[in-house]
Amino acid sequence: MSQSSQCELCAGDGGEVIWRHPAFRVVLVDEPDYPGFCRVIWNAHVKEMTDLAPAERTLVSNAVWAVEAALRETLQPEKINLATLGNMTPHVHWHVIPRFTDDRHFPSPVWAAPRREADLPSLQARRAQLPQVRDAIRRQLDAAGLPVA
Repeated sequence: MSQSSQCELCAGDGGEVIWRHPAFRVVLVDEPDYPGFCRVIWNAHVKEMTDLAPAERTLVSNAVWAVEAALRETLQPEKINLATLGNMTPHVHWHVIPRFTDDRHFPSPVWAAPRREADLPSLQARRAQLPQVRDAIRRQLDAAGLPVA
């Protein structure tokens, strides 16, 4: 089996597709404790950012910044976390995660041990904003001149 046939980001979308570009896609991740958690995923199976041509790196970076701007505009988080780990899934993708002082892990990374129970009213309020998040992401990507496929 090839590397790409074993890759979950090659085999599936990796979340609810909000924007599909010929080179990348933006997905909303089903992460119950983190409404608004997004990924920007390079479509081709590429392991590292430096495997991309400079123009491709700029393209994916501009998409990440557009998603960050949309999340800040709609959810007004305390902080946005950006991560491109890929240790478990060696495929170029960026996590764009809105963080709040009342989230389960703040100020630690979302992958750390939780520090507190989830604040259900806050989570419900954030989930209610997901339609606006989707619209804002599309608007920001369109304004950045990143055409949809």
